[in-house]
Amino acid sequence: MSTVVGVDVGGTFTDFFHFDEATRRFTVGKTPSNRGDEAVGFLAGLKQFGRAAELGSIVHGTTVGTNALLERRGARVGLITTAGFADVLEMRRRDRRQTWGLWGDFIPVVDRDMRLEVGERTLADGSIRTAIDPEEVRAAALRLRASGAEALAIVFINSYANPANERAALEAIGQIWPNGHIACSSQILPEIREFERCSTTVLNAYLQPVVGSYLGKLDRALAGEGFSGAFHIVQSNGGVMSTASAAKLPVRTALSGPAAGVIAAAAIARHAGYADVITGDLGGTSFDVSLVVDGQVCLAAQTTIEFGLVIRTPMIEIATIGAGGGSIASVDAGGLLQVGPQSAGSRPGPVCYGQGGRLPTLTDANVVLGRINAERPIGGALARLDVRAARAALLAHVGEKLKLDAEEAAEAVVRVANARMAGAIRLVSIARGHDPQLFAAVPFGGGGALHVGALIQDVGMKAALVPRFPGVTSALGCVIADIRHDQVRTVNRPIDGLDEAALRALLASEAASTRAVVEGAGLAVDGVENVFELDMHYAGQTHTVSVRLPTEDPRAVTREMLEDAFEATYRSAFGRILPGIGIRLVNVRVAAIGRRPRFDFSALAPGEDASLEAAFRGTRPVWFGGWREARIYDRLRLPVGAEIAGPAILEQPDATTVIDPGLVARVDDFGNVVVIRA
Repeated sequence: MSTVVGVDVGGTFTDFFHFDEATRRFTVGKTPSNRGDEAVGFLAGLKQFGRAAELGSIVHGTTVGTNALLERRGARVGLITTAGFADVLEMRRRDRRQTWGLWGDFIPVVDRDMRLEVGERTLADGSIRTAIDPEEVRAAALRLRASGAEALAIVFINSYANPANERAALEAIGQIWPNGHIACSSQILPEIREFERCSTTVLNAYLQPVVGSYLGKLDRALAGEGFSGAFHIVQSNGGVMSTASAAKLPVRTALSGPAAGVIAAAAIARHAGYADVITGDLGGTSFDVSLVVDGQVCLAAQTTIEFGLVIRTPMIEIATIGAGGGSIASVDAGGLLQVGPQSAGSRPGPVCYGQGGRLPTLTDANVVLGRINAERPIGGALARLDVRAARAALLAHVGEKLKLDAEEAAEAVVRVANARMAGAIRLVSIARGHDPQLFAAVPFGGGGALHVGALIQDVGMKAALVPRFPGVTSALGCVIADIRHDQVRTVNRPIDGLDEAALRALLASEAASTRAVVEGAGLAVDGVENVFELDMHYAGQTHTVSVRLPTEDPRAVTREMLEDAFEATYRSAFGRILPGIGIRLVNVRVAAIGRRPRFDFSALAPGEDASLEAAFRGTRPVWFGGWREARIYDRLRLPVGAEIAGPAILEQPDATTVIDPGLVARVDDFGNVVVIRA
């Protein structure tokens, strides 16, 4: 038992959740993020919990890797590959940015002159036709180094079947390469399909210096403060890993921050009795949406961060749009109102922050409509918000162009943002065969609860469940996330005639390897379990289905188990099976999951001194298609069972919840606010 601090660095605020495992007490906090040097806000926020030396562990959800990919701020990378395969990154899957047209440029993260070919050939069966020449690969590495390469990726064709040539090249180049930012694809993704393997390996190299520098700065700063506990990073799959692993495999942190939020939101919803939910994290720069079905988050084998930037590693499925509180509102040349994707970020931030911002944002619109209390801004960094400046900016950049007054312009901005959020929710639900009307929304982040009404009324969702501390939900997710490590190996064999003993040995070896990583993580767990998933398809097919085996024991695996599990999964996905056609086993995926001690969500419930009378703060005019007098409450002082009809505003230090007319809110046993139609 120790004290754990979850830290989530967002585009506008850095959020903290401090939890004492022994006393079951917690504290939450926020500090402004320092974009460009996120470590500043990270360390400043930790000090509000006392001395770093007294902390047991820190778990961090970071967007440093995500931002580096989206903004193309990674390292200059060199690629050494098999002769004839230098253009894999540009050929991709023969896809195009614009489906209907031959326009739209794509620039890989590795320039053409930084991709060098060497003579080598490993065949698909693993035999080596041409071994590498160590002097040739060293000469290529020296040439890339002279051209300014900060990191190096080695990707040879068919190295998933036999990594000998890659490892020999790595050893030869390691003698002359000036830093540790060098890796081969068989270390990062020993899996069939050259584009996905090349893309993932290259993007890992692209992020290594950026993420490694950031984590190194944090490690040194924490050591200087006397911190000697465990420091971990949330992975994109919702688990956590050590900072040493994150520095070597930064590509696995690409959706770190949003993943932590989904983990917490899913756990909160399960405890509140909602198994099917759609989470919506509205932060300063984006709106991140994810589907939770039957209490389980949805994992994808690969993710496209942006067109052409493909990462193949298990990740929570998250759809992201540029519609956050800092998203800038503008009128385009055709007279259409746009909100995002450009963001004011934390510096200068929205106009109402008074930090030099000149362009109106979604936050400015909510302030002008009275939905955000200008006298009590969240985060604690600002004394008040400048409503007059926000009105002026909305009039100048939106109202005058559309012939609207300030309130009408602000309402238009909110409605456009709501429509974009609704579209993202439909994308992750209807497009996957789910009816959003059967799901509850779980809005969180600094701005998610401001838009509860739109999620229910515009999308048609049955309810909204607003967590007790929506503004720090991702930081809470850092605290409760399990420890997880994934590995993959390619088999690429028909299951008929499959060597069962060899397969069981492979599964056992991978299971032991993954468990060793989890057990060495330095965080308390209630137990470690292995999960076996296989990528399989019928002979002649290209795409695979992910098949989970119904056992944790490699010794129990048989060909019959593989066939039965595949047919059950295939039938569930496509409604039928294809008798008489052979089945192939392509990849073996093994995960070790260290289950963190159960978090008691009743600890978040309101205290015995909570009451409606104590929570009531009076009324103020709030715009709902016109000015209406809304009741204002201190949300954290509302008692369990309290019911509040809209229009009403629930305020707390980390977020604001808006209850629209026609809706009613109820406080459940865990302090969550459940919003439904009246």
